Amino acid sequence: MSHARRFAQVDVFTTVPLMGNPVAVVLDGEGLTTEQMQAMAAWTNLSETTFVLPPTQAGADYRVRIFTPRAELPFAGHPTLGTAHAVIEAGLAKPRSSKLVQECAVGLVDLTVGEGGLSFRLPRYALTELSDPEATAWINAPVKDAAQAVDVGPVWLIAEVDGIAALENLAYDQARLAAYYVPQGWTGATLYAAEGERVVVRSFAPGDGIPEDPVCGSGNGAAAAFRLAAGQCRDGDSYRASQGRQVGRDGWIDVRFEGSDIHIGGQCVTVINGTAKI
Repeated sequence: MSHARRFAQVDVFTTVPLMGNPVAVVLDGEGLTTEQMQAMAAWTNLSETTFVLPPTQAGADYRVRIFTPRAELPFAGHPTLGTAHAVIEAGLAKPRSSKLVQECAVGLVDLTVGEGGLSFRLPRYALTELSDPEATAWINAPVKDAAQAVDVGPVWLIAEVDGIAALENLAYDQARLAAYYVPQGWTGATLYAAEGERVVVRSFAPGDGIPEDPVCGSGNGAAAAFRLAAGQCRDGDSYRASQGRQVGRDGWIDVRFEGSDIHIGGQCVTVINGTAKI
């Protein structure tokens, strides 16, 4: 038997509706089975759908489960920000000293709520250099240095493309990329290019039915970890990345470094409020 559950759809990394990355948020996920959650995520057909649940860990304000149209994720960036925005707006949690704590499959995720939007601290990250030429053979553009597999909960293949124009005009082999990353259980690939203060990012997950993710929080977090490890950024630095213009969006991601901690932030706007019958 279906129930009417509070529902919101939030555009993340933008203040302009329809220009960021949408996440569907079921604000009352208690009682739903994993199969029902996965079916809902497949139905919305967004890159992610989240389900808000009561917390089970001390210190958490709420718990969230995150699904792509095909699988559950242990953590994801834009769903974390969009869910926090929806939870605050719905009155389900209230920031304490501008802080919220989200519980998800990777553990507790710290969020900061400010006038410039919301940000989260990457709960963890680890990098592994990729020597296999297949790691970048799907990219039809020049790549700088070796690619890395960056584990931020989801695992992203990260590489730096030589030049923003090359990245913006990139044509890539979806089948070859999927054949490389899917058997390893990774989430997809995120590429970036930097010229001076300008940073542009693109994320691809064709094996999960997402040829290009409009604006990706965890992908940007993984790219930031790559840049920190490569010495391109250091403690105290910050930058703003652009993503989504190739798919008709205009997202902006704020990245900040505190020692080895990486903070990913942006603004959110609610586009839909209502109920979902699940």
